[in-house]
Amino acid sequence: MKTFLLIAGLFFTIHLFGQETAKQIFESPNLGTAISKHKLVAILPYTATITYRRPPKNFDEAQHQAEQKSLGTSLQNEMYTFLLRKKSNYTVDFQDVDKTNALLKKAGIYEKLDEITADTIARILGVDAVIKGTYSYQKTSSEGGAIAKAVLFGGAAAKTASGLLVMQIKNGTDGELLWRFSKSMVEAVFSSASLLMERMMRKVSRNFPYEKKD
Repeated sequence: MKTFLLIAGLFFTIHLFGQETAKQIFESPNLGTAISKHKLVAILPYTATITYRRPPKNFDEAQHQAEQKSLGTSLQNEMYTFLLRKKSNYTVDFQDVDKTNALLKKAGIYEKLDEITADTIARILGVDAVIKGTYSYQKTSSEGGAIAKAVLFGGAAAKTASGLLVMQIKNGTDGELLWRFSKSMVEAVFSSASLLMERMMRKVSRNFPYEKKD
């Protein structure tokens, strides 16, 4: 029975991936000129926001805040890992995220990145540009319930969360927004920060400005 539920859940997870909305991309007129000067880029911790259609029983605000911070750091790490694996495909190097976070904490701005301009952050980190990301999503169902619904009612019932992931590249010299990518994501059963970022980066594909051109 467990094997059947696992197979059913995986099948409907694949089905849900096709229900996501189209990606949206913004490119500054200065994008090409600016990134041609970039050599080192930092990935900042993602800002993650989690809401609930129906708050879970015994909801704990402190635990909720900790979960959001943990997810933001996980997405930052997973993006760095993805880019590191394919570093030969890119025109720049990416700063180690442990170093990035250590420098942000040393400067006393780790917890208030939204209050600091991108060019100021870049100077603190010693990089040519920063990648800022946000991920906001609403949980709609428990994982266990989603598996059961997938088996009983089909793919649409297997959704556990829906959200929006946004990635931005900001110039280190003046803080200008050079590139923005946004995509609505459907999170189904068995999802994780690693899987989410893998899917996201594959959707970015050759639209990513630092990707080497053939």
